[in-house]
Amino acid sequence: MNKLERKFGKYAIPHLPLILIICYGIGYILQIADKTGNIRSLICLNPYLVVHGQVWRLITWVLIPPSSFDFFTIIMLLFYYSIGRTLEQVWGSFKYNIYIFSGMLFTIIGSLLLMGFMYLFPDQMIYTADLATEMQMCGLYYFSTYYINMSIFLAFACTFPNNMVLLMFFIPIKMKWLGIAYAVLLIYQALAGDAYIRVVIVMSLLNFILFFFLYRKKNNQTIQQMFKQAQRKREYEQRMHAASSYTGYDDGSGRISKHRCAICGRTELDNPDLQFRFCSKCNGNYEYCNEHLFNHRHVE
Repeated sequence: MNKLERKFGKYAIPHLPLILIICYGIGYILQIADKTGNIRSLICLNPYLVVHGQVWRLITWVLIPPSSFDFFTIIMLLFYYSIGRTLEQVWGSFKYNIYIFSGMLFTIIGSLLLMGFMYLFPDQMIYTADLATEMQMCGLYYFSTYYINMSIFLAFACTFPNNMVLLMFFIPIKMKWLGIAYAVLLIYQALAGDAYIRVVIVMSLLNFILFFFLYRKKNNQTIQQMFKQAQRKREYEQRMHAASSYTGYDDGSGRISKHRCAICGRTELDNPDLQFRFCSKCNGNYEYCNEHLFNHRHVE
């Protein structure tokens, strides 16, 4: 993951939680402006129509908002924006992008697998005898970002298990208990639901499984500590990259040095025994010699 971030991190989309909320807003506007009531069927994820040329459905299905638009929906969207923004700040934009887009990709793959299952076992089709209509209804009622949003909730509960929230606006409860309750609800929905809902639940939450079971290190670190360590490592690598781009320091006599202490100004040319390090607590690329590394005032 760190190698991928160093190579492709510059392509990460910042403020992705806000973009998702804007997509929902566009979806609500389209539904309000639609007089025929067919807009949802035109943008839903229908794999049968996707393979027959309607490729825009691979993107437009993320515009489908929650079914109702009321006060509690607004509170829910603000809550998911808040926890999504927190995860983005803790993980970094690249890892958060990977988490969200992998959930969407797995959902698309799940829809294609479900269509293949219907081709192989047409007698298992539930609603109609027409595959296109069947997949259209499946896209309308199952394929949405609902479970992807739930994966954000589970990720937040695992990253900040002891974080307190107010259930129903006045009951304080830790996130880990809400996460456990929702995990039990998911298991019940998968066991009680049909093949459609099982595929959607498993594929939409596969990103959560990959991140929090396969990506976990084999030590006693918590997930929160792991991501904090990754963040510190990323900041250190950024500082080192910035330092490697320096052409050097000219002391006025024509000599070029690679390192220079921000306090005393000495370089490795003045004393070959000096060691230089960057301070992780200073805001900027400040380098110090070993005599001033631990006794300087941090730059804020």
